[in-house]
Amino acid sequence: MQNQFKVLTLSYKHAPIAVREAVSLNEISSKNLLDKIREFTGAQDVLVLSTCNRTEVYYASEKDLSREIIKLIAIEKGFIVTQEISAYFSHITRHEDAVQHLFYVVLGLESQVVGDMQILNQVKKAYQWSADVNMAGPFLHRLLHTIFYTNKQVVNQTAFFDGAASVSYATVELVEELTQGIADPRVLMIGVGEIGANVCDNFGKSSVSNVTIVNRTHHKALELAQKTNSKAVYWENVWEEIAKADVVISSVPGDCFFISLDEVAKQGITSSKFFVDLSMPRSIDSEIETLPGAYVYNVDSIRNRATEALATRLAAIPQVKELIAEAITEFQAWTREMAMSPALQQFKNRLEEIRQQEVARYTKKLDAADKEIVEAITKNILNKIVKLPALELKAACQRGESEALLEGLSALFNLEKQEV
Repeated sequence: MQNQFKVLTLSYKHAPIAVREAVSLNEISSKNLLDKIREFTGAQDVLVLSTCNRTEVYYASEKDLSREIIKLIAIEKGFIVTQEISAYFSHITRHEDAVQHLFYVVLGLESQVVGDMQILNQVKKAYQWSADVNMAGPFLHRLLHTIFYTNKQVVNQTAFFDGAASVSYATVELVEELTQGIADPRVLMIGVGEIGANVCDNFGKSSVSNVTIVNRTHHKALELAQKTNSKAVYWENVWEEIAKADVVISSVPGDCFFISLDEVAKQGITSSKFFVDLSMPRSIDSEIETLPGAYVYNVDSIRNRATEALATRLAAIPQVKELIAEAITEFQAWTREMAMSPALQQFKNRLEEIRQQEVARYTKKLDAADKEIVEAITKNILNKIVKLPALELKAACQRGESEALLEGLSALFNLEKQEV
């Protein structure tokens, strides 16, 4: 699967939020899609990544499988006509570009809030799902561990992740701005997943301190409330708390809980308030804005608000790209060595066949002790013969010049042709 890595991608850059939520995949859907790809395509090294900003499928295949994968996504999401979504997908078929794209995504260069570190954990989860069903081969294992190591280098050697430029921090900044004229504003946080927990952590450093947390699993809300000096209430009281809050923030997926215009009207909620929807699919009806004094903000409204931190991060981008380029160069050398290994093994096997034939011919009359000596001597000779071409090929791989040597070796010893 060398030089066959590809990516099918749909992101905030070209798809509006309505489309992104339509193709958004939760954990179960992502695992189902992995199963479908394994069953209906020949793809290997598959990674399914779906966040509020992107849905992507990375895979290794000789063929372009974009149409097949879009159909499988459509089936998983219940679309009848794939044309509804296919126009929003882009397909990166050049191996080197797909590898670089994954680097850029994981390290936050492609994030809506540049340098957002939440994507790293999302990728690690997606990687685990692939590994669990044996859809991650040596190529993907090595690539992702190279990326994770590069991420550590970026953390240690650059200012790219400095400051608090993240979706969760930008949310807190937005709430601070919206509630400037409200004394001790009441904030309700619905959902304590990764984003919700990070928002609450950031409120701990904010002037906004009257925060209430509600979650279906109450003990999680209670633990986070104790950690962030907030208040936890039971899920049964969620609508009562929505009515009392000045700001309602939801990070619960809309297919689990939805704040609709009809339900707001039914609950008799008439006071002015701000709704901030961090969910995917969305969990707050945009039509609520038709009510007097009601405002709805979604993830596309959360702009790069931490301007000072953002400026620092933007300035560090060239350094980050340099580290990525170095990592990709090393990774490409490894992939060439991987392609070279079967040829070397064939070469060694061919020499071993010759060695065994000749030893068998001339040691028939030797006793066991002498045969053992001949075996040891001839094996040492063989290993020394193989060592020089192996070193030369490794050096050639580092220079990106292994193709010619491999072709020569294959021609001389009639080896099967290897892809590099």
